[in-house]
Amino acid sequence: MSKGKFGYYDPENPMKDRITDIGPPHYWQMFPPIIRRNYGKWLYHEILEPGVLMHVSETGEKVYTVRVGQPRLVTAENIREICDIADKYCDGYVRWTTRNAVEFMVDSEEKMKALKEDLESRKHVGGSYKFPVGGTGASITGIVHTQGWFHCHTPATDASGMVKAVHDVLFDYFKNMNLPAKLRVSMACCLNMCGAVHCSDIALLGYHRKPPMIDDEVLDKVCEIPLVVAACPLGAIRPVKVELEDGTKVNSVRVNEQRCMFCGNCYTMCMATPLADKEGDGVSILAGGKISNRISHPKFSKVVVPILPNEPPRWPSVCKTVVQIVEAYAKDARKYERLGDWAERIGWERFFEKTGLPFTWHILDDYRLAYDTYRTTTQFKFTEHAWAVSKAAGGI
Repeated sequence: MSKGKFGYYDPENPMKDRITDIGPPHYWQMFPPIIRRNYGKWLYHEILEPGVLMHVSETGEKVYTVRVGQPRLVTAENIREICDIADKYCDGYVRWTTRNAVEFMVDSEEKMKALKEDLESRKHVGGSYKFPVGGTGASITGIVHTQGWFHCHTPATDASGMVKAVHDVLFDYFKNMNLPAKLRVSMACCLNMCGAVHCSDIALLGYHRKPPMIDDEVLDKVCEIPLVVAACPLGAIRPVKVELEDGTKVNSVRVNEQRCMFCGNCYTMCMATPLADKEGDGVSILAGGKISNRISHPKFSKVVVPILPNEPPRWPSVCKTVVQIVEAYAKDARKYERLGDWAERIGWERFFEKTGLPFTWHILDDYRLAYDTYRTTTQFKFTEHAWAVSKAAGGI
């Protein structure tokens, strides 16, 4: 009988005391001691300055959080440096936010000031911040994005490169809180949208405009045709027999271009159906979405720029357009008004006028959430039924 990490193993009774689903560690283990002591006891929090928050407990204890922006794709060296900082100031505790920011938490104002000074003193060789402090309150938070050319086989554009370029031109809005409200920018490199950009204030979307190309000779040798056909969610692919130039007949497929939505699922199944195209691929920009229930209902983003060219490595057209939108919003919106709320208040026609974006009928969008039928938001809806019930109960 041998003893392992979780107890003794009995070969005569292998299922005894066996743990089959260990799962991730319990989140309580990851809390700093001050968070554990005050769990569920927080009275309020304040943003002391851009990137610095203070939470106050009913016990009188305070925790100071310093938030720094970080790229989504990082090196082992970068992670080690973050861990070194956490060891030095935070007893080894550190956390990542859903928008790729890193938060260091300390229990005194003196530690917070020393930590912030240290973070802002760390620079790359070129002089840029390694750990820029900001992204809180009425600012632009970190831009979340998908894989792009770095790690995905179906993107219409790059993610990391474009996000770096866009964040560079918006960096002042990250370091300060000069916007009317928070601004979420997201980026997905194709319509499969693993970055969930459909509900962002500003969304950048890589967009294919041409159906996949078919390499008949290669396809017959390396691909399972039934899988290629079945992979299409719209039934746009059918099997065919094709005669090559040398007279050889091979099995292949053909695409119904009217049905194709350029998702790249077929390429996932078969490398002989490539989708990427230098001239056909581009970037769409959407605006006005949000997940928050604050002030108004959640909103889907709307297309405001149908297509912009791929221009690596700095994507000047995309950067210029995003800056136009952000500056118009910053200048004209009311305090606490998200970008979509601003656009709906002034009207989408004036949104295009103020941002300087061209408008065509192709951008018209009459899709709405079925808010008369579905409970899609926490916003209260006073229906006729609720009115009748309240009246019968004497409440009106």
